Amino acid sequence: MARASSSSPSTDEGGAPLAPMEAQLVETLPEPPGWQYEPKWDGFRAIVDRDGEDIEIWSKSGKRLGRYFPEMVEHVRGLSQKHLLLDGELVIPIGDHLSFDALQARLHPAPSRIAKLSEETPAQLILFDVLRIDSNDLRDQTLTVRRAALETWYRSIANPSIMLSPASQSLEQATIWLKETGGALDGVIAKALDDTYQPGNRAMRKVKQLRTADCVVGGYRKTENGGVASLLLGLYNDADELDLIGFSSGFAAVDREALAKALKPHEGGPGFTGKAPGGPSRWSPNKNGDYIPLDHELVVEVIYDQVTARRFRHGTRFHRWRPDKLPENCTFDQLVRELAPAELIELIR
Repeated sequence: MARASSSSPSTDEGGAPLAPMEAQLVETLPEPPGWQYEPKWDGFRAIVDRDGEDIEIWSKSGKRLGRYFPEMVEHVRGLSQKHLLLDGELVIPIGDHLSFDALQARLHPAPSRIAKLSEETPAQLILFDVLRIDSNDLRDQTLTVRRAALETWYRSIANPSIMLSPASQSLEQATIWLKETGGALDGVIAKALDDTYQPGNRAMRKVKQLRTADCVVGGYRKTENGGVASLLLGLYNDADELDLIGFSSGFAAVDREALAKALKPHEGGPGFTGKAPGGPSRWSPNKNGDYIPLDHELVVEVIYDQVTARRFRHGTRFHRWRPDKLPENCTFDQLVRELAPAELIELIR
């Protein structure tokens, strides 16, 4: 299988041809007219750059991704257009869901491992913008023009591994997407129809799904002065063991005293009986695995964004205590996973 070129096809400096346009997080989507709404996908942002046989895929941070996704490089090589600059998202569906863990597994130093994974868990590319098709440079064109060009070009290709992201100018439709996907959609992006492509700027708007989970507080960590630094969150696995799934932190100083009082009577419990907090690693050399274990009586509702490998990908936001919830009902089956592209596109049409 041929590999991506070692140099960037669209720049003499050897770096990414441009930084992808980004989105600002907002509470509500902007009102029409003048806006296009699209699903927000949970994958690796990908700028696909082709100049003849030289092909590279660039990450949002300007890193080369082509060597990690050789099957996608070959899909692009198989297109009839020899000059392309595309904006999209790399995803890997496992069964009927997207797997961010499978994407991360691709970032491996061994080519043999990458080749094996590319056959076992092939990636898909979901396209939502186009900046060049052969001699037609679209970077200074409005979104209206670019989207029309993308749809026309997409109809000329036939590759199930390259997909077109849906788009609508109806706010009602976008709202339905958020409501009817049951949290399986990461969110919705809004783009101004009259805007040209603005590399690196937060010119788009995004609304993310509000996902919540009820978790057992299995323990907590202290600050240097003895206050509550973070709540450690757990869910019961199939063996009825409490697994660490994430944490909640960032409490205001005025709230930490009340938190400490609420936690104190529950100290001395078993804490995490399954997967437990770890110690130092190469990413966090100063991390201490010590924590204050608690009994399994406290249940808290938290707001989270994504789940990867049975862990919250980022820190969660404390929402409220749930004294009405039985701790044994805090299990993994309440977590929402994103649907695979084909299933999700079918659902939101």
